[in-house]
Amino acid sequence: MKIIPAANANKQKKPHLHLFLLAVTAIIWGASYVSQKIGMEHVEPFTFNGVRMLVAGIVVLSATPLMRKLGVSRKVSMKEILADKQVEAVEDLPWYDRKPQLYGSIFCGLALFAASSFQIYGLQLSSIGKAGFIISMYVVLVPILGLFLGHKIRSVDWLAVVLAVIGLYLLSIKGEFAISVGDIYLILGALSFAIHILIQRHYANMVDGVALSSVQFLIVGTISLIPMFVLENPSWQGILQAAVPILYSGAMSSGLGFTLQIIALQKVPSNQAALITAQESTLAAFFGWLILGETMTGREILGGVFMLTGVLISQLAPEKKQKSNAGINV
Repeated sequence: MKIIPAANANKQKKPHLHLFLLAVTAIIWGASYVSQKIGMEHVEPFTFNGVRMLVAGIVVLSATPLMRKLGVSRKVSMKEILADKQVEAVEDLPWYDRKPQLYGSIFCGLALFAASSFQIYGLQLSSIGKAGFIISMYVVLVPILGLFLGHKIRSVDWLAVVLAVIGLYLLSIKGEFAISVGDIYLILGALSFAIHILIQRHYANMVDGVALSSVQFLIVGTISLIPMFVLENPSWQGILQAAVPILYSGAMSSGLGFTLQIIALQKVPSNQAALITAQESTLAAFFGWLILGETMTGREILGGVFMLTGVLISQLAPEKKQKSNAGINV
């Protein structure tokens, strides 16, 4: 995957097609909240998650050869990795970087399993609009978690965090600091998505991104089969009744959504890309109202505004110039 530093990308002609692809991705992801909610009327969470992730893995895996021909996906040699890390031998790399395609896929799969599981359980106990806003906190949580990895956090990001916390309070805390079980699941989901993004960023320039996506989906689907058979009572009838939501969430939301994002990131700087895709939270609320007739209280709408403002401030603030990897995102 070609990596374009943000400073250079801004000088290029505006990539209208790639910006459009990101907008389509945000719409697909926003609608996925509805498909998950509808799907779980027929099957239980791990059944839905397991089947849709296996569908996503198969779709993306089958598209990998085409993505390589188009130049969207490519294998990264160990020689390139050593040069990027400025070391002479594989033994000089941390153990988790010596086989980046393998370890990256496993770590991303585990993080995505946790994130998608918490999200789908939270959706059962919350409205789509509220769930979308809480999950969108991953955009703000990423720089916070980055502190533990030695990343620097800007003052504007602290402001974004404060606004997001205020929004989360208005959305989630009821009465005397009572927070619902569904909100806890969604907060843990947002945290897991943030970890997932950090893992992806770590391996971004060391792996074939499309291949990593396909394998992580297959890992999530396979792991989900265990609690699916142990804790739930899956049936072919239920899966067939949820076929449309499962196919949409698998092929469209996970498979196509991540692929479009990878293509778009070849031309669009990461801060702009994150700003566009983060609108999935607003779109989730819109689709929840349009399709399911859900509504949000005035307090919850105000909380959503605070959270969305925090996300926008965090993403719109100009990045400091960096020598390399300024435009990487996954």
